Amino acid sequence: MTPRKRVVAALKGEKVDKIPFTIYESKLPQCSIERQLRNEGLCIVNRNYPVFKVVSPNVSYESRSYTEKGINYVRHFIKTKYGDLTYLTKPAGFTSWTVEKIFKGPEDYKKLYAMIKDQRYEPDYENFLKAEKELGEDVILRAGIGASPLHQIMIGWMGVETFAIEWIERRDEIEKLVEIQVKKLRMIYEIVAKSPALIANFGGNETGSVMGRERYEKYVLPYHNEAAEVFHRYGKLLGCHLDGNNKVWADLVAKSGLDYIEAFSPAPDTDMTFEEAFEMWKDKVLWINFPSSLHLASIEEIEKTTQEFINISKGSRLIIGITEDIPEDRWQENLLAISRVINKNNFG
Repeated sequence: MTPRKRVVAALKGEKVDKIPFTIYESKLPQCSIERQLRNEGLCIVNRNYPVFKVVSPNVSYESRSYTEKGINYVRHFIKTKYGDLTYLTKPAGFTSWTVEKIFKGPEDYKKLYAMIKDQRYEPDYENFLKAEKELGEDVILRAGIGASPLHQIMIGWMGVETFAIEWIERRDEIEKLVEIQVKKLRMIYEIVAKSPALIANFGGNETGSVMGRERYEKYVLPYHNEAAEVFHRYGKLLGCHLDGNNKVWADLVAKSGLDYIEAFSPAPDTDMTFEEAFEMWKDKVLWINFPSSLHLASIEEIEKTTQEFINISKGSRLIIGITEDIPEDRWQENLLAISRVINKNNFG
């Protein structure tokens, strides 16, 4: 099996010759060890590959870069009929950090409403098909729907402290923001489901102590189920990036329409062991993140843990992934160790 076909088979619940091993596209430096790992079956995951365009006919977007005290920043402007929204980011390699949120105060609600309402979505499948063909069989492209509405408000636009105040004082405004986003998401579901992408992530990065079980059940779970229903109609698979503590809503995730749980990080990094998750989420593929803390452990411990995951899974419903950074002086030997154990367990 090729690396891509192995991942696809595992996600579909089909038999694989060995456990799929994957890594995010930004976590694998090009070198001879990278080539060796790919030859041994490592599959690169190109995340959130776009399959639709966002068009805003009446709202304009501008960005201006500048340097202050030797640090690069980008100031973003979103111009609506009710005034400008602004936020500030700091580039950081393959990503960027938001150092100033878009929401400054209650006067920004109507600007956010205008921004979301103006968005239109158009299918954009050609680039996906071209990339899939050119990148070959040791890369899988994953589409994305976006963040869950409340997560976008809480983390993306406000920040936790501001959100807590707004949740108490102007919850009706937040509810309205959720409602407007949901209407837009329902337009996106079918565009992504009809795309050439087999898999797409929806939301994630939820924190139990912040989102809470009650809000998760009301503002996250229903939209996962809505999207999953559309996806399954077209034979596509839906996942969620749940890399934190999940015990608080594990039973709700079990009842959801999600097909796979992506980036799940087993104990000791979170409050659920791999065995607990595998037992709780019986009808879902666990696309795990190999526990980041173990990248500082001995090679023997890394090999032992890899074998334990394989033994518990009995060769099914498991993909071992790398979704976080590994120390520069450890990534080569650690990934080779994981790959070595995977290749010793051949089910073909």
